[in-house]
Amino acid sequence: MIDHHDEAERAMLAQVAEDPRYIDLVRKRSRFGWTLSIIMMLVFFGYISLIAYDKAFLARSAFGGTTTLGIPIGIAVILFAILLTGVYVRRANRHFDPLLRTIRQDAGL
Repeated sequence: MIDHHDEAERAMLAQVAEDPRYIDLVRKRSRFGWTLSIIMMLVFFGYISLIAYDKAFLARSAFGGTTTLGIPIGIAVILFAILLTGVYVRRANRHFDPLLRTIRQDAGL
């Protein structure tokens, strides 16, 4: 038995998938996500490289006490990851989500 509701929904989804605005949205969102991922990987692997190749630098006192430079730099890497997440969420909320909502409404979804 053919469910006409499923057929109609599949047709609407196909319409969305073929919409040039949707194709552009997916491309931009993907490129933005990969850009942020690459930036994060560079920061992370930079920190790991410091650990591997310049332990003496990270072992220096950070503030004249017992805390070494490795601790605040490691915390900065974590905070940077949180910042990049915020950047992505802000862009998604301001640009990607409204456009997707418009495309879905135009398709009747």
